[in-house]
Amino acid sequence: MQTIKLNNGVEMPQMGYGVYQVSPQECERCVTDALSVGYRMIDTAQAYQNEEGVGNAVAKCGISREDIFIVSKIWISNFGYERAKKSIDESLRRLRSNYIDLMLLHQPFGDRYGAYRALEEAYKEGKVRAIGVSNFYPDHFIDLCANVDVVPAVNQIETHVFQQQIESRKYMDELGIAHMSWGPLAEGRNGFFTNETLINIGKKYGKTGPQVALRYLLDRGVIIIPKSSRKERMAENFNIFDFKLSQDDMDAILKLDTGKSVFFDHHDPEIVKWFVGMMKK
Repeated sequence: MQTIKLNNGVEMPQMGYGVYQVSPQECERCVTDALSVGYRMIDTAQAYQNEEGVGNAVAKCGISREDIFIVSKIWISNFGYERAKKSIDESLRRLRSNYIDLMLLHQPFGDRYGAYRALEEAYKEGKVRAIGVSNFYPDHFIDLCANVDVVPAVNQIETHVFQQQIESRKYMDELGIAHMSWGPLAEGRNGFFTNETLINIGKKYGKTGPQVALRYLLDRGVIIIPKSSRKERMAENFNIFDFKLSQDDMDAILKLDTGKSVFFDHHDPEIVKWFVGMMKK
């Protein structure tokens, strides 16, 4: 498995399995399947309500805990120092572990500074091995980095062939923040599964369009967490380490970038209002 060395020296698998929208009832089975396929990084979050399923699968799989990299995220309703501190301990309990490999702030809204202080404290206490953020745009993480003791190790942000985050990546690289993707398959939006550029490149390597899209992100140094509830699709997504795209292929896929989200913009006032409402629930 390829790894990325984070800014604190921790080695993180470059590919993992994401459990967003995996039901609590199905999560243990899905994570068990993913681990059997070969995944060694699992990405969950408090908001997904399936941390227990991840913890149960890891505890029962027979693989050493040290060989599995667990990522979770603090939800905005738990922001603020005291609430975030308590929620980290609750996540540890649900995950059945005495440490979390990487803990992120899930969104850039609310008292993110108080929550980040709780993350820094948990990091110094050894409860988490690395800390970071998710969905932070350059203005968010540049400001955060200027006002904290521990620079985020990772920023998990929407990234796929249609939204490649070229501008954000420039600033993440400057600050030493690793680039992690959510939605690497764009959830099939924008004609992803029928995209002729991806399909035609895949034919050269005996791969599918989605496999090409995932390989492209790997070759750009992006950490990816494709999700599927089907074991055969998990295996297909994982089977991307036996080929490398040519520069011509990379250039062709770069042209697919629109620079826009296919989901939502965290700077859209209506989206911000929605998240603010979520904090009150």
